[in-house]
Parts: sequence; C-alpha cells; structure tokens
Amino acid sequence: MSDRMTAPWGEYALARHPEDPRDRLRAWDASDAYLLRHLAASGTPLDGTVVVVGDRWGALTTALAGHRPTQITDSFLSREATRANLAHNGADPDTVRLLTTQDPPPDRVDVLLVRVPKSLALLEDQLHRLAPAVHEGTVVVGTGMVKEIHTSTLKLFERILGPTRTSLAEQKARLIFCTPDAGVVRAREADPWPYTYELPEDTGPLAGRTVVNHAGVFCADRLDIGTRFFLRHLPRGRGGRVVDLGCGNGVVGTAVALDDPDAEVVFVDESYQAVASAEATYRTNADGKAEFRVGDGMAGFAPGSVDLVLNNPPFHSHQATTDATAWRMFTGARRALRPGGELWVVGNRHLGYHVKLRRIFGNSRLVAGDAKFVVLQAVKRGS
Repeated sequence: MSDRMTAPWGEYALARHPEDPRDRLRAWDASDAYLLRHLAASGTPLDGTVVVVGDRWGALTTALAGHRPTQITDSFLSREATRANLAHNGADPDTVRLLTTQDPPPDRVDVLLVRVPKSLALLEDQLHRLAPAVHEGTVVVGTGMVKEIHTSTLKLFERILGPTRTSLAEQKARLIFCTPDAGVVRAREADPWPYTYELPEDTGPLAGRTVVNHAGVFCADRLDIGTRFFLRHLPRGRGGRVVDLGCGNGVVGTAVALDDPDAEVVFVDESYQAVASAEATYRTNADGKAEFRVGDGMAGFAPGSVDLVLNNPPFHSHQATTDATAWRMFTGARRALRPGGELWVVGNRHLGYHVKLRRIFGNSRLVAGDAKFVVLQAVKRGS
C-alpha cells in the first residue's frame, strides 16, 4: 500500500517493502508525523549530525533527507523501503547515510531521533552503542504509539543517557524527551549484549551447547518453546544444501550442521542482529560449510538450488499481526527448492499453516504435534 504522509516540509509518497498493492498496512504512522511536527514547531537545529534509529519504513529519513541524516536500522526490509521511498520522492540517495545495527555508529550525534522498537533489548543496546557519541547539547527525541511506550522504555533512556519525560499524547502517539547528562553516560553499566546461555538437554545435537543472541533477536534469553519442539523433530542426515529460513539465533541450522557435517547450511534472516547471532552461535559450535545472508527470505536464491528449507515463520510485522511474511517465505521456498526438495515448518497449531502449504505445494504432511505446535512437511512436486 502506497500512502502519503504530510509533514511540515511537504507531502511524501511512502510504501513498505516489498511493495504489494494488496497490503493495507501503511508505511508510516501518527508517531512519525508527530515527531516531524515537533521538530519544525520547536525549531530544532538540523544542521549538525542527525541520526535516525529504528525508522521502520524510511518515513522519517525520507522527510529529513534534506538534512543529510544517518539512518540506523536492524531491518533489511526497512533499509530497502528507505531506498525506494527516497527514490519515489526525488531525494538524492547520496545525502543519506544508511547504517545497520552491526555497523559502528557515528562518532558524534547532534540530533538523535529514536523510533521506539518493539524490542526493549534492541533499544537498550542501541542507546548504549550511541551513548559515547551523545553530548550535553544533543537533542534526543523518541517517538512511538502510546501502546509502545512503557515506564521501562523511559527508564532505559534515563539510565543510559539522562533525565527523561514524555509529551502529551496526540492521535494515540507520544514523544519522549531526553536530556543527555555526561555523568549519567559515564556511570552507565556496560552493554549486556550480546547475551549467551546454554541449551537444555532435550535439544538433540545442541544439548548443553552455547547460544549467542544479539539484542532484538526473538526470545533472547532462553530457547523459545516452538524452536525447542522443532529441534526434537528435525529431519536427520539429509545432506545437500539446507536453508535455515528466518534463522534468528541460528540454533536450527547449527543443529543440522552438527548432525550432518556434509550438509551445506545457509542462514538467512532480514535482521542484521539475527544473522550476527546465527554466525556467532554457529562459529561457537561448528566448523563445517556455512553461509550467512541478510536478505528478504528466499529472494536471493536461484530456482532449484536448495534441497531442504527449515522455517519457523513470524506472524507479526512490528505491532501488526499478519500472515504475509509466512506466505512469502513458503512461496519463496517452493521456487528455490529442487524437485523433490522439502520445506519443514513449525508453527502454532491455530495458525493453520497446513492450508497455505497445500495451496502452494499441493501437499502437506503432519510430522509431529502437541497441544500448541505442529511440525509440517511439504514436498516440491514437478518442476
């Protein structure tokens, strides 16, 4: 869905990525517009180093393109949406610096704009990483919908950067104002990320092994129960080229690599933090053939180039519940699989993934199930 956002400097045509005319979700919300109105009304100077963190689809970066901002994002899709939205609105892409959460942040930040992420851990990590670049004259403004900003959110800003307060709500959005304090920045505790822990004994080849999680990766301090169920029912000894699709911290692909050293495992996720976690988990536990990709699911794989895809698809996009990601993952897997290749999926029973798999593959087999989860197998028939 392409939509137009009105800001003090003009109107901007914005879309999510990949752009889909059937998608009814907007590429911006009231919190983006609220922040931009505040910057204009308050006369915030934007001639220094402007850093935008967590801009979901590039709305803030596109509107501020004339001020040469630096964007920091954990999302490949958000980064690609930003590129497309800059182009759609005639902005010179060379005026915007695009960084990921794995890149070194700027040495100095004069204006720090933070779109509050769903993950409190990711916010904590990013504030720690940016704190050395913030000075007492830095303007720090966060933004989010009221339901996204909690007392714990404000405490993070206060504990890492300095005194923090919030605005009144407008259109169910709220701003966060933080005044950097050099004493607070110096006295802050060390960044706790990445976080490591040992896996329990009922996790097959990974029993007792170490997992590495960078901030923002799903279920960062423990193994989520869906993945735990999947690990107990993975296919064994298949060899060939195996894709851990939406790899998160990489435990599924690492388990395959440990079980079958001849397998060539490819870890892919749209989160830079996730792929960094997967590589760290893999390097800690295995040393076989492996590849690590940040990208849009199976989009970068040639047709017929994969033997097995393992997938635990997300069913949220930021705050929205949607099956669009799972649908794209399943259709992408079918295209990339060779004839006879298999997609194995774990998911909550109520999501009904077997219906989607039958529509896409023409078949679906229940491998295992309990009261909450199912593991399903679909086979690519024909070409």
